[in-house]
Amino acid sequence: MITIQRIRVRWSAAARGAPQANMRRGLCRPVMLPPSLPAGDVVVHDVLADEANGYTRQDEVAGGGVQLARDLDLWLSTETSRLVVDRLPGRAVYPRQSGPGSLFTLLPGQVGRYRANFRFTVTTRACNPSWYYEDWLILVANDQVRGDELVSRKADHDVDHRVHLYGGRRRPSQR
Repeated sequence: MITIQRIRVRWSAAARGAPQANMRRGLCRPVMLPPSLPAGDVVVHDVLADEANGYTRQDEVAGGGVQLARDLDLWLSTETSRLVVDRLPGRAVYPRQSGPGSLFTLLPGQVGRYRANFRFTVTTRACNPSWYYEDWLILVANDQVRGDELVSRKADHDVDHRVHLYGGRRRPSQR
């Protein structure tokens, strides 16, 4: 079984300032898994904290096949008992990704952590784009995990692709 938890924090261009950033601080971190998880080769726990609803966390859980990972812009493949996790190009306007990118290879029982942030556009009118931003934390376990394992456990592999979304230099890596 493969367990994936994606935490997303979403905010509008109007909420780019320091007071709003303070409200978002600490929201993009692992959370407890629901007590009962669905059956499937892949289980996804998707959590969204959106500015539009006061950063109240909303979560969904789904079980099924590898298509669930593709819906998260991830490509999963197995090599014997190893799980190879790649990043697929997504809908983000910035930073652009031209093709798949390798994230990590997990042995049985290992956990990988992927951090990234993005800017998306929501309008179809090119003359007046409207932006929103997301900060992502994705944890992938090549194993079945329960409860607070993803909260308390240190990742075996750590990939940080966060950038400065508002222009300027690349954000320093924070572990």
